[in-house]
Amino acid sequence: MDSAVSSHPAQHQSVTFERDCNAVIIPDGFHVKVPQGSEGTIMQVLGGHYTVRVDTGYLVRVEGVDADAIGHQVDPALLGDPDGEIDEERVLEVLSTCYDPEIPVNIVELGLIYGIDIEDAASGADEGGGADGVRVKVQMTLTAPGCGMGQVLQDDIHRKLGRLTGVAEVAVDLVFDPPWSMEKMSEAARLELGMM
Repeated sequence: MDSAVSSHPAQHQSVTFERDCNAVIIPDGFHVKVPQGSEGTIMQVLGGHYTVRVDTGYLVRVEGVDADAIGHQVDPALLGDPDGEIDEERVLEVLSTCYDPEIPVNIVELGLIYGIDIEDAASGADEGGGADGVRVKVQMTLTAPGCGMGQVLQDDIHRKLGRLTGVAEVAVDLVFDPPWSMEKMSEAARLELGMM
């Protein structure tokens, strides 16, 4: 999984909100409505979501499905997912598109994912999927227990895994034992953040 952050063409672009838009304040995690006509600058684009510094000085995360509010096209991949086998590799692939808006490295490379269980939704038995689909359970942590973006990350995981064809249910368990440390980060993540 590649965590390298390439410069997105929209990065540092000035935008005007073309409609009212729900967003999340970074790093607090509070939900706000950015009114139509507000101006801002796109600071980064990661996992299909936009981090925008609005004219009030706040940083907000605009979900990729609301890209039209800032004059960008919604990525069709954010609206649904083609058929495919639901296995740990596919789940990790999807999780690697989830980013903490404050850190330009995905949650897999950050070492926040502690476990993945896939089981038949009908029986709860470990299987590749029955008639009712599969239940995907993700065990994850945060870089700090009080991280305001924790619920935002959990919601992102629910949304993205829930779009996979064949996934009937998603559960995210937030755990803090063992505590996260920088040693859990991949070498690529440490390199990206200048920690090597």
